[in-house]
Amino acid sequence: MATESVLHPRLIVPIGHVEPVPRRVRGTVAGRVVFDTRRALYVWEWQAYPQFSIPVADLVDGVLSDDGHMEQLGAGPAHRHTLQVGPEVRAGAAWVWGEGAPGPLHDTVRFEWEALDSWLEEDEPVFVHPRSPYSRVDALRSNSSVRVELDGVVLAEADTCVKLFETGLPTRYYLDPATVHRTRLRPSDTVTRCPYKGTTSAYWSFDGITAHEDIAWTYDFPTVQAHRIAGLTAFYNEHVDLYVDGSLLPKPTDIYRTSSD
Repeated sequence: MATESVLHPRLIVPIGHVEPVPRRVRGTVAGRVVFDTRRALYVWEWQAYPQFSIPVADLVDGVLSDDGHMEQLGAGPAHRHTLQVGPEVRAGAAWVWGEGAPGPLHDTVRFEWEALDSWLEEDEPVFVHPRSPYSRVDALRSNSSVRVELDGVVLAEADTCVKLFETGLPTRYYLDPATVHRTRLRPSDTVTRCPYKGTTSAYWSFDGITAHEDIAWTYDFPTVQAHRIAGLTAFYNEHVDLYVDGSLLPKPTDIYRTSSD
């Protein structure tokens, strides 16, 4: 399963930066609450996006045991711990910050994302990693016309679209399924997850002069922030010829760190 996470270089946050999370954050394992906190911290261990660090005092059913192993992580030294939640044991699931890490991180723990079964901000699920407070997604209806071609074949043609603007990524053009020539595409089993948009429902590939894998996708049930793209289809600007209002768009350059969708 692919994932994505991106931040425009101009908005990079310094490694080691820490700031409060103004939301209730919870994590679960096997239906049990590992922690429940209103005192979580964002910590940038790398520049693209933060992780949550949780006060050890706010563990509920989660019990940590020290593995006797220390590593230098992005924000400083941390001690690896195994997590036990009832009968469930997740080895190496957590890192408790040690001396040398930023002061606010002391007595907090950063969990490996995949070690928990689910994460919640307030009562909404969070996918892949925490959403950066410095990234945003805007989905706006537009009367721009869009035509998609590949290997000289028209794959979609629409009089209107929904433009999705996501920090650090090329604009994506979501089209009504009635305007997409699905008979010229074949379905794919690929699934990707995005912390800002949710989990994709479908991908499509195209067999033209050569095979072009996973060039289009759909979110049937996106996040609330991206609800306008529900059921619509977008194509990779990078892999097709995309005409907007009659003009061929240039392929995105390396000013963007392109994502899976």
